[in-house]
Amino acid sequence: MTTDLLDPQTLFEEAPCGLVVTKEDGTILRCNQTFSSWVGFSQQELHGQRFQNLLTMGGRIFHQTHWAPLMRMQGSVAEVKLDLIHQDKRIVTMLLNGVRREHASGAFNELALFGTTDRDKYERELLNARKIAEGLLREKTAAETALQQAQAELNLAYEKAQRRASFAEQMVAIVSHDLKNPLTAIKMASDILARGERSAKETKLLSHISQSADRAERMIADLLDFALARVGSGIAISPSPQDLHAFVSHSVDELRVAFPNASLLHNSSGSGSAFLDADRVQQIIGNLVANSVAYGDLKQPITVTSRLEDGQAVVSVHNHGPVIPQTLMAVLFEPMTRGTETDSDVRSVGLGLFIVREIALAHGGNVSVSSSLEDGTVFRVYLPLASASI
Repeated sequence: MTTDLLDPQTLFEEAPCGLVVTKEDGTILRCNQTFSSWVGFSQQELHGQRFQNLLTMGGRIFHQTHWAPLMRMQGSVAEVKLDLIHQDKRIVTMLLNGVRREHASGAFNELALFGTTDRDKYERELLNARKIAEGLLREKTAAETALQQAQAELNLAYEKAQRRASFAEQMVAIVSHDLKNPLTAIKMASDILARGERSAKETKLLSHISQSADRAERMIADLLDFALARVGSGIAISPSPQDLHAFVSHSVDELRVAFPNASLLHNSSGSGSAFLDADRVQQIIGNLVANSVAYGDLKQPITVTSRLEDGQAVVSVHNHGPVIPQTLMAVLFEPMTRGTETDSDVRSVGLGLFIVREIALAHGGNVSVSSSLEDGTVFRVYLPLASASI
């Protein structure tokens, strides 16, 4: 460390801030080299000038009305921002700190001035950052408002869709119910006409009418059950103790008449009774057999199996034929789902398996399906034996 660094005159002249000593009226008695270089005047030119003459008009007014009176009253000012006029007429902005000191020869103002270039740059950057943040906040608020509006519109659209769907399902239920009477009349009329002597062509036509009426009746029954499951409280059942093997065997016998082109077999195992709704379980068997007739290989038999085991009744329907695609397995029991687009006289509107599941659930049971090239396709319905589980 050199002695120059300890020299008070050097420290004064080369201080990192402008240093100015004035009389109370602002006359400059002394200033350092730093201040002189900042304003572009030599120290000799500044000596004897009034400090306020270096200020802009606004700065002079502020000096006269604010910081000069403050210096006299409280003896100091801090961080007063002033615009000074450089020798080349450009504006130099500085921050002023000042104290008033009493001496034997009078009162003097000691001023320290700091450049604001870096501070102004920082403030501008801070202001820009604030503007950007405010802009982002406005965008976020606008996005949230738009999202809320979209959500409200989506909720409204969903409610409308729900009402329309409910109305459509109610209409399906009403129309399906109302179609039963004329359909019954058609079946009765065709049965009466079939009793008399008819030509082969007329007998064939009456057979077609009867088969079409049967198919329409099954479709209407499916639609009614679908409407009950979706609009109402679910498919109703009336369970009672049943000889499982006996009524499954009876159901298979009736289905042999309904599907004369299929070979239906019945296997049974276990003994005892099951507590269930026989008509509804018969409907399960009918839907599963109809599904097997529609999609299976009719050159091979369809096997209906009834089992009583492990506290539950199991009814399964097995057929050979094309394997059910894995992508279809997950939605197979959903309404309006069909295994293929190919048309068939025995296929319905795609509600059969959905109703099978709903009837099983109404009993407190469940359904499953497996399908492979080696073992064929098997639908299994699990029904609890005890009435308490219903």
